[in-house]
Amino acid sequence: MVICKVLNNNVVVVEDAQGREQILMGCGIAFGKRTGDFVAKKDIEKVFALTSADVSGKFQELISEIPLESMEVSAEIISYAKTRLGKKLNDSIYISLTDHLHTAIERYKAGIAVKNVLLWDIRRFFADEYQIGMRALDIVEECFDIRLPNDEAGFLALHIVNAEMDEVTENMYEITSVMQEITSIVKYYFKIEFDEESVYFYRFVTHLKFFAQRLINLNNYADENDDNLLETIRGKYPDAYQCVMRIGHYIQEKYQYAISNEEKLYLTIHIARVVAKNPTH
Repeated sequence: MVICKVLNNNVVVVEDAQGREQILMGCGIAFGKRTGDFVAKKDIEKVFALTSADVSGKFQELISEIPLESMEVSAEIISYAKTRLGKKLNDSIYISLTDHLHTAIERYKAGIAVKNVLLWDIRRFFADEYQIGMRALDIVEECFDIRLPNDEAGFLALHIVNAEMDEVTENMYEITSVMQEITSIVKYYFKIEFDEESVYFYRFVTHLKFFAQRLINLNNYADENDDNLLETIRGKYPDAYQCVMRIGHYIQEKYQYAISNEEKLYLTIHIARVVAKNPTH
């Protein structure tokens, strides 16, 4: 492949046979080379084919500022996340997670610790992503011989969730906070402790994740169900419905967001199920 741009000694930009831009990494891959020269396959260690021109441009800028080792560790973590989750992640993760990881390593070396106030909730709501974050700490330790605090596993987990949901990372903090607020209302309304290993809790949390995303982005369900169905559910699960009304009041007061009848319907069903499967105090 022919070099289109040399970013540094370890990174070049090329075009493949179809004219698509790719970013190649390898120790000394660009040493003594310039635009128009060929890259030998034996020198290529990593290949990035990012679909968005904007993401590719930002990634190239980031690469020029971050050591090769950090880029390689980040790529390994992202590859592990994709395999573990079995999902496609938005290409933006190559920027957000890589930048955060490099900054976290630099902070650690400088003796600066950042507390993750949502760590406990991240572990509850995004268990798979948190476990990937913990594995990321192992990978960092294997490469750099430093052990980042578990707070960083939580931060990395949010970057992964962000890439699953196509959200900006700042929104993931807000989404997690909304989820925490709603689960607290349910917990204290029914005086229960959640069985966080149950499939009902998993389904409830999954629904909350997307509800919170809609709230933060000021989107809402279209009310497609007729009122009769909601009244039926209300009659079948009166306690869960009253809890949903309390949630609705809280959300309206704090976020100026009105929960639609469609949302009330689904929340009532999920709450009824998760409460029925969880022990009381």
